[in-house]
Amino acid sequence: MSVSFKDEFERDGYTLVRGLFSTSEAERLREHYMVLRKRDRYAEDLVGVQAGSRDPLKRYPRMAQMHRWDEVSLRWLIDARLDEVMTTILGRSPYAVQTMLYFKPAGSRGQALHQDNFYLKAEPGTCIAAWMALDPVDQANGCLEVVPGSHRWPILCTEKADTKVSFTDITVPLPRPDAAVPVEMEPGDVLFFHGALVHGSAPNVTTDRFRRALIGHYIQGEAEQVAEYYHPALRMDGTPLELGVAEGGGACGEWVETADGPVAVLTGTHSVTRKHE
Repeated sequence: MSVSFKDEFERDGYTLVRGLFSTSEAERLREHYMVLRKRDRYAEDLVGVQAGSRDPLKRYPRMAQMHRWDEVSLRWLIDARLDEVMTTILGRSPYAVQTMLYFKPAGSRGQALHQDNFYLKAEPGTCIAAWMALDPVDQANGCLEVVPGSHRWPILCTEKADTKVSFTDITVPLPRPDAAVPVEMEPGDVLFFHGALVHGSAPNVTTDRFRRALIGHYIQGEAEQVAEYYHPALRMDGTPLELGVAEGGGACGEWVETADGPVAVLTGTHSVTRKHE
């Protein structure tokens, strides 16, 4: 595995591995989840299907923790290719804690900028995401947007988001409004990113295209605790392990103007009471 992935990850907080999975694998996964979604709701779903809703995200709501009952999802979550990249990036194999599937059909709202470890609270260390495109992903259908280097920031204090363009209601402030850059991807590409990396997505403004993505969330192998929702954690061979439960709350970063420009300083406090969005 190329050391450049590690270099990019350490420099920018993310690295894009193109073609980690084949196009045919991505297509099979895409169809698999479309079939599952048509069966309505599962125990771990964050929201249920509302087939007659005018909101496309209610007709195709995201799915969560599929690996707890779906063998296809479990096999993907602990796939050796994902493990190899993350072991290269992190120095040791991670622990797997979550699967998610975003359908994001035409006309859907995006997701406001956020940091994953606000939710997971992995300690010590952080979490890492593996975000796999199941469709061609571009700015029109709402690709991910990331803020390079923001993995070096603390977990920021949140503020209210514009729910007309985001299905989540909180966001994080940026030192400058143009800091986020788009990441366009093809089916089978996987973006790996740090738990403090600020990221989100704009609405899908197309009239006929989905932006389906399969996401795995992991925590560093030295982590000793994670928020309760993510238990049980799994080793990358699929066996469970016991970790401590991270509690909500703690310090968060706020932007302070200095002679050298804005700096995120731990001055605020927040509480984490919600599941990963």
